[in-house]
Amino acid sequence: MCDERTIKESNEHLNSGNDLTRREFGALSAGAGLAMLLPRAADAQDVTEQDVEVQTPDGVADCYFVHPSAGTHAGVVIWPDILGLRPAFRQMGRRLAESGYSVLVVNPFYRSARAPVVAEGASFQDEAVRNTVFPMAQALNAETHVTDARAFVDFLDTQAAVDPERKIGTTGYCMGGPITMRTAWARADRIGAGASFHGGGLVTDQSNSPHLLVAEMDAHYLFAIAENDDMNDPEAKNVLRETFASAGLPAEIEVYEGALHGWCPPDSAVYNEAQAERAWSRLLALFETALA
Repeated sequence: MCDERTIKESNEHLNSGNDLTRREFGALSAGAGLAMLLPRAADAQDVTEQDVEVQTPDGVADCYFVHPSAGTHAGVVIWPDILGLRPAFRQMGRRLAESGYSVLVVNPFYRSARAPVVAEGASFQDEAVRNTVFPMAQALNAETHVTDARAFVDFLDTQAAVDPERKIGTTGYCMGGPITMRTAWARADRIGAGASFHGGGLVTDQSNSPHLLVAEMDAHYLFAIAENDDMNDPEAKNVLRETFASAGLPAEIEVYEGALHGWCPPDSAVYNEAQAERAWSRLLALFETALA
């Protein structure tokens, strides 16, 4: 999870003479550069995209919905990281749709503000940005995760572009990782696959720890773990392996060498293209099998 430790380690990474300097990162994050960072599949489908509003028990969530322009497809709910729904996640949603999925990228902070909640190119390393998003994240809890998850899955099931005969997938980044697990539990009847990328708080000592829900899930899983997150909590991956094995559910659980917390979104200060692409390929393999 994003905290003082990850901030410190990210800053050390940026100051260590890596190929992508602060100035270069800022230029790429300014907008057009994001598209260049995400390669397009050779067989990419034409897609239709729109901003949508989803009714939840707590109000109206502004979201981004993108899907292939023809046919019906498995639905996917994407939970962004702590910086929320923004251009980078729209790019990621569109890329997934081009691979044949009907994708809803949600604004987890809709109770506080419409997306985007931070300026384009904002960095979690900036104190002002953290002061904006931390209160929004802290206002959410296990209960809001579940009620939102049910509403978002219900929305997908009403869409003409979603195949009701196929299971739904869910992906989450950073704080979105544990929300995928609550989604898979809350709608075990519909969620067939979940993926957590540098997710935090997957295994805790609290009574509402996400890993305690696995026995009541019916989803295949991918856990792509940042190397520094694993160093901070090396036992978490072992607990996840044991928990999924006990439930009889397939789970690919891997620590990504050299990848720091937050490495997947292309606008991240610690974006690791090679490892992000490998994680993306594992996501597509998971969905191809579990959402067939």
